[in-house]
This record gives sequence, C-alpha cells and structure tokens, in this order.
Amino acid sequence: MEYSRTELLPGIFLTHLRSDKFKTACISLNLLTQLSRESASMNALIPYVLRRGTTRYGDMEALSRRMDELYGTAIEPVVRRIGEIQCIGFYGSVPEEGYLPSGEKLLPQAISLMAEMLLAPNTRGGLLLPAYVDSEKEKLLERIRSRINDKRGYSLSRCIEEMCCFEDFAVSRLGSEEEAENINYKKLSRHYRSLLQTCPVELFYCGRTPFKKVCAAFKDALSAMPRGEIDYELGTDIRMNAIEDKPRYLEEKLDVGQGKLVIGFRLGECMEEPNIAAIHVFNAVYGSGSTSKLFMNVREKLSLCYYASSIAYIHKGLLLVASGIEFDKFEAARDEIFSQLEAVKNGGISDEELNSAKRCVASDLRSLTDSQGELEGFYLSQTLDGLDYGPMELAELVEEVTKEDIVSIANSVECDMIYFLRGLDREEASEEEREDGQA
Repeated sequence: MEYSRTELLPGIFLTHLRSDKFKTACISLNLLTQLSRESASMNALIPYVLRRGTTRYGDMEALSRRMDELYGTAIEPVVRRIGEIQCIGFYGSVPEEGYLPSGEKLLPQAISLMAEMLLAPNTRGGLLLPAYVDSEKEKLLERIRSRINDKRGYSLSRCIEEMCCFEDFAVSRLGSEEEAENINYKKLSRHYRSLLQTCPVELFYCGRTPFKKVCAAFKDALSAMPRGEIDYELGTDIRMNAIEDKPRYLEEKLDVGQGKLVIGFRLGECMEEPNIAAIHVFNAVYGSGSTSKLFMNVREKLSLCYYASSIAYIHKGLLLVASGIEFDKFEAARDEIFSQLEAVKNGGISDEELNSAKRCVASDLRSLTDSQGELEGFYLSQTLDGLDYGPMELAELVEEVTKEDIVSIANSVECDMIYFLRGLDREEASEEEREDGQA
C-alpha cells in the first residue's frame, strides 16, 4: 500500500492509500469538532439529517436511486468519538471501475454526491426541513435510550461517565437524552452552518485510483465549502492520576441476572511519552486476549466470572476491566483482578505469555490491511494522534516490545473507579413490576 497525505484546501486534509487489493474503493469525509455536553447530540444528528435528501435528490428514495445508478455505491452517516474529539460525516463504498462493464468513471461522481449531501441539503428558506430533523431526532433518542438494553456496554459507559465526570470524555458520541430533546430545526441549522465554517475536515480514500486524480475529485467537489476561522485547537485532556487518593466506588441496581463489574484505571505517567506498541502488548498480557492473565486466571482457573477482559482507551489514557459475575463473587473477582495486575507490576510474565501477546497484537494489526473500513478508522485515529505510520509498521514495533516495557507501564497504572451493576432484591423487583403494570 502506498500512503500519501496532503492539505487540499484550507483545513481540509486527504489521506490516500493506493491499493489493488479490493474490488471497491472506500471514501470518507469527517468533520472534526471538540466533544462537549452542549453540542454532542446536535453533532450526532447532523449527518443523519443530511442523508435524508439534497437539493437535487430531495429524499432518501431519490438518493437511493442515484446510488443505484452508480452501480450500488453506498454512502452512510458516521458518528464517532476518538478521545475527546467527535468525528461526524459519511463513509462510502464505490465499485472499482475496472470491474464495471462500461468502465464508467464512478469515483468523481460518488465524491460529488457525498459533497452534495454535506453542502447542499434539502432546505426551506435556508433552514433544514423540520420533518427531517424531527424524524431523525426521534431515532437518535431511541438509540440513546436503547443503550441500557446492552448491559455490558451500559456498565462500561456508566463507569466512564462517573470516572471522567469532570472531563468531556464522559459525554457519549451520541450526546444525552436531555440535550437531544431540546433540538429543533432552527437551532440545528445554525449549528450546521457553524460547523461547515470552523471544523477541520479529514478525507480518506483507499483504492486503485492514483493520488492526483483523487485529490482533483475531492478538491473540485469541496471547493465551494464555506470556510471561516477554522478551529485547529482540538485535543484530548489526558489526566495521569486518579481524582482521589482511594478508588471511588459506585453501585447501581437494575433487574439483571448477572452482575457487571467494571474497574477503571488511569494509564498514568506512561502517557507523557506513550509507547503505543508497548501499551497494546501490556493490555494483551493483562486482559485483552484468550491467553491473558485475566482470562486464564480470573475466568478459567478460578471461575470467578463469566467473562473478564481489559480495554485500553489509548487516546484518553484509560484502561477499563469489564467482567460479568455472580452478585456474591464481587469481592473475590475484584481482588483477583487487582492481584493479576500486581503480578504484571512485579514482573510475573512468562516468555510464553509475552510472546503470545505480541503475536496476537501483531496479527490483529496486520489483519487491518484486509478491511478498508478498519484501515479508515486506523488512519483517522493516527491522524488525531499526530502519527503517520501504518498498521504494518506498528506491528513491527510490537514485536520489539520487551518484558521491561510491560512492567514499566503496569507500574504507571492507577485505579480511579470501581463500578458495580447488581440485581434487585425480591422486594425491589416486585415493586418495579407493580410500577410497570401501573404504567
């Protein structure tokens, strides 16, 4: 793969990967903005409203017909949170021209359509259509409310919300139900216009078309984008230490049959000059893989949980351990999770554990090259971190990680939050059933 990057227009950057590996080309367009409680829901709503129709293709049916004319080109909204930066826009898949019978030049047309969705939405009097805004707002509210249905994901997000309660990372990529309910078409229209003028834009392409031709297509499509004072001061506040001397504890109750224990750590001083490869391997040694200490000991050997795994949020400098447990095994599971971290801190890592972790991480990184979607997400994250090496280069760095690197990171880690989601007792469950019946 050939990697190229350039600034096409003021504040509009293109990452280009030249590859003959795929039968489709991948394109994406992301507006970057600082994550905040006040605007996250509006930001999340905008690409879905824009996808409803443009000035030329007034509704989703007309847009779908146009994409069918482009041999099944697909363009869909995306909303992401990377650290404390919210990324909103579109992701597209375009058939490679060499596989089409006509040899038609599809890419410029697909890029033009994506830009039209962004810059020329269906409006009335310069405002986004109320019907489109209200309809998509209800869908957004449903997505926000439905997070409680996935108890594993819900418990992770609740731990983050409480641990980072004084930080923007506590905000969901979709924002909050309260903020979403207050959105109206006038307010959203003003905010949309402001984003066009101030947001840096990240474009991505992966496919067979040469760099210069992709540059020309995007530049032509976005040349009319209104630009004002662009906000380049985007970033993530990485806090090294826990807020209090002792880990904070929060227990919540819901009608669940399995407890959810989530322990939140700060990665600490290792984030001053982070060794990304070593953090990935540390995470694999401790808890992210099937040969990790959490899996082999807390789950397999001691049977203290149904699952136990760690997740590293490197952009924010956090490590979360998530586990599903019986309610009465809370203390035993909690203590063993800490015990396994202490083992890593003390250098209790066998050669087999270290080599297995490195093989797993390196293999996962190399497999990213088999998916354009994974590559797009990887390079967007790299851009926000100011890094320019690809997954193959990172895999090579992973293979050079030493046991001493892992021990150093482990000793930097500091617990900040313990969250436990437990079930209701019989009396509470009966009362909830009565309230549901009355409702």
